[in-house]
Amino acid sequence: MDTGVAAKLRRLMANPDQGSMLARGALEIARLEYPDLELDGYLRRLDEYAQRARIAAGENATLTDRVLILNRVLFQEEGYAGNLQEYYDPRNSFLNEVMDRKLGLPITLSIVYLEVGQRLALPVHGVSFPGHFLVKIPVQGGALVLDPFDSGRSLDEDDLEEQLDQVYGEEPAPPVTHLLDAAGPREILVRILRNLKGLYLQRNQLEKGLAVMNCVLAVAPDLASELRDRGKVLERLECLRPALEDYHRYLELVPDAPDSDAVRQDMIRLQHDAMRIH
Repeated sequence: MDTGVAAKLRRLMANPDQGSMLARGALEIARLEYPDLELDGYLRRLDEYAQRARIAAGENATLTDRVLILNRVLFQEEGYAGNLQEYYDPRNSFLNEVMDRKLGLPITLSIVYLEVGQRLALPVHGVSFPGHFLVKIPVQGGALVLDPFDSGRSLDEDDLEEQLDQVYGEEPAPPVTHLLDAAGPREILVRILRNLKGLYLQRNQLEKGLAVMNCVLAVAPDLASELRDRGKVLERLECLRPALEDYHRYLELVPDAPDSDAVRQDMIRLQHDAMRIH
């Protein structure tokens, strides 16, 4: 997988004022699997969706009108849909594949929705809701919460409570209102990458998992749990000194972590192994 993607994401995060930052970041992630991917064609396609919706809405469209027209363009005319049959297919996490196949995960379909909505001057935000990414639009007295995985369906509080029940089961869940904060590009990109990381590690594709974790840490350098997890993968790949560096940084960030003693024991063992090998 392309080792230059992490560097490109790091540069993107350092220049947050770039247009289409979220789509650019998601397309850079896709270059892990498709290193020769050209971004501009996909960005132009987002522009075209917005232009069609803008023309259909006219000059005096209300916010509700623009939402309905956006839904029509994306889900009826273009046919975007949630990929229920192959939910865990890695292609659902790559924005180029999502835009080519018109199938994706809640989070990647939400990126399409967010990018086109923002081009229409809709105040639309991502919501990192537990178990299922959503979008919201502030309205008088609250927020309109929409599910791009389900054709932009509007969700009420009962719908959201039902989703929480699926995630938390018998455990007490936080109030819905505490879980509707807007998610920025950094948080959204990390969530996509963590999805990919989980898929690759479940399949024991360690090199691909490592490339994804490098990208996570390019986007969010001090994400302690990712440093620890990368250290474990590096250890399995017999890259002992880089693993030690990740464990050391992990303990610097969270010295009182519940697993800190176990990590320290791992470091002692790795230091011994590294000296024996070299």
